[in-house]
Amino acid sequence: MGKVSVKLTVFFEEPFWRGVFERISEGELSVCKVTFGAEPKDYEVYDLVLKNYYRLRFSPAVAAVVKDAVRNPKRIQREVHKQVQNAGIGTKSQQALKLQQEQMKIERKSVSREQREAEKERRFELKQQKRKEKHKGR
Repeated sequence: MGKVSVKLTVFFEEPFWRGVFERISEGELSVCKVTFGAEPKDYEVYDLVLKNYYRLRFSPAVAAVVKDAVRNPKRIQREVHKQVQNAGIGTKSQQALKLQQEQMKIERKSVSREQREAEKERRFELKQQKRKEKHKGR
């Protein structure tokens, strides 16, 4: 079983607070975007991770470079502080989110096309049925 790492970035994007989960497993990155409304408290974020993590819809996996090195804890703390100050999402995450958005769009289009065709078929059958009833002499 491989190593899986998950990172959550919470930031303010007008007019809502958003969270981006970045999951790296087996050298592939997948991303999920969550919209909070008001600024989430620490316990609300923790509760979301505990109760709803498995319900999150992650994007399709994108190849990512995984660096496996032991790092100094002070350096990690500095990087975390820098990330907190720096608002935004990494470009790989943006690509993964865009890929997920495009997939959902294709899925919606196919479902609506099927519904449209089914409605067209239903109307045609109704018209044919009315036509047959007229020819029966009723």
